[in-house]
Amino acid sequence: MKIRSLLSSDYDTLIPQINEWWGGRDMAGMLPKLFFNHFKNTSFIAEEDEKIIGFIIGFLSQDHLDEAYIHFVGVHPDYRKKDIGKILYKNFFAKVKMTDRKIVRCITSPVNKTSIAFHQKMGFVIEQGDKIIDGISVRTNYDGLENDRVLFRKELT
Repeated sequence: MKIRSLLSSDYDTLIPQINEWWGGRDMAGMLPKLFFNHFKNTSFIAEEDEKIIGFIIGFLSQDHLDEAYIHFVGVHPDYRKKDIGKILYKNFFAKVKMTDRKIVRCITSPVNKTSIAFHQKMGFVIEQGDKIIDGISVRTNYDGLENDRVLFRKELT
């Protein structure tokens, strides 16, 4: 497996596959081309035999100069449980540390138990929300009406 920086041209390869990677859920709209054009320096692709098998889209906060944000991560279903997500996150953390950022943030949906467990295993803590769903603190309407989210924070050391 090879890890490389994101290219603008990766958009045309990934977007047709994204919904399939999520079992038919409409996720492609969460990845507009602007991420592929403006955040290449802090986003990475995992490849095997020149085929994209995973990616992480992240960026440095423009308003919080000690923070970075992970917007979207995906691993091809045939390559899950092989630490690809973990490797992509570690590449992002290394890049972020080089810019003296000390905090990484990200969010997920409260129904995504796999994502919640993964982030906790990676050392993220769940930020205090305003309600509890299945024992998890959640921020109500974070991404709009009825779009509650679990907010994560990780301190880089």
